[in-house]
Amino acid sequence: MAARSTGTGTISFGLVSIPVKMYTATSSHGVGFHMLHKKCGTRVKQQLFCPYDREVVERSDTMRGFEYAREQYIEVTDQDLDAVRAERTDRIDIVEFVPAETVDLLYIDKTNYLGPDKGGARAYKLLADAMERTKTFAVGRYGVRGKDQLVLLRPYKGGLLMHQVYYADEVRPFEEIAPPAKVDFRPQEEDLADRLISELSTDAFHPENYHDEYQERLTELIEKKAAGQEISLPPAEPQAQIIDLFEALKQSLSAKQKAPAAAAPQEAEEAAAEEAPAEERARPSVKKAAPRRAPRERVRKAG
Repeated sequence: MAARSTGTGTISFGLVSIPVKMYTATSSHGVGFHMLHKKCGTRVKQQLFCPYDREVVERSDTMRGFEYAREQYIEVTDQDLDAVRAERTDRIDIVEFVPAETVDLLYIDKTNYLGPDKGGARAYKLLADAMERTKTFAVGRYGVRGKDQLVLLRPYKGGLLMHQVYYADEVRPFEEIAPPAKVDFRPQEEDLADRLISELSTDAFHPENYHDEYQERLTELIEKKAAGQEISLPPAEPQAQIIDLFEALKQSLSAKQKAPAAAAPQEAEEAAAEEAPAEERARPSVKKAAPRRAPRERVRKAG
């Protein structure tokens, strides 16, 4: 079945305008749950509660506030937001073209396919082919829903797709984490690591070879419980902890050679963690706090 477009736009650079249609490229799959009352099994409803007046508040009786100091709020109205929103143009303005290899995947957020709209097929294909030949990505701004979204356009299978990307100040620098210490490795260790990577290497990334095993197990569990079957958890297999890096590499390489289809060490550890009985996992501690009365004069209206 042909995909339905989620919107339209125009790629614009210089004096060139290319009408395009947008299509959702990805969608997450997961099993959702509802919160039920333990006493009767009825689905509970969420309510807004004011701890000062100690009453349930209707959404129509709320307003938007920004906390500029501890427990000090300033009201922000719809009119205030309208005053700062960018013009909605649905136009993708290309600012520059950059070498594809200079783009860090860390910045990519969401992805949409772009297809040619009526009257734009020739210009669309010309741009896609040119970017493919020159191995470049286009950096642009997309005005939508009152915001200037930073985007990347890149050629893909003869066409174009658009990545929404984070701004630089939205990405935490890697330097914030503890840097790895300087380590000197023996030639044997480096050789074993290279051999292990070689043994596990394939010609390319094939995402169709992978599937969400957790979701499959969860769906199977729900189907069994719905059918009235008893659920039993298999005991977790003990995992030997290997401290010596050289020995770990040797055992990993040996296991790979003996059983090519066996899961990688990291995958085995993750699977064991998923299947561990509930009583072996640490149970979180939840502390309920009594509502604290807030000062009356804490909301200051703008203007």
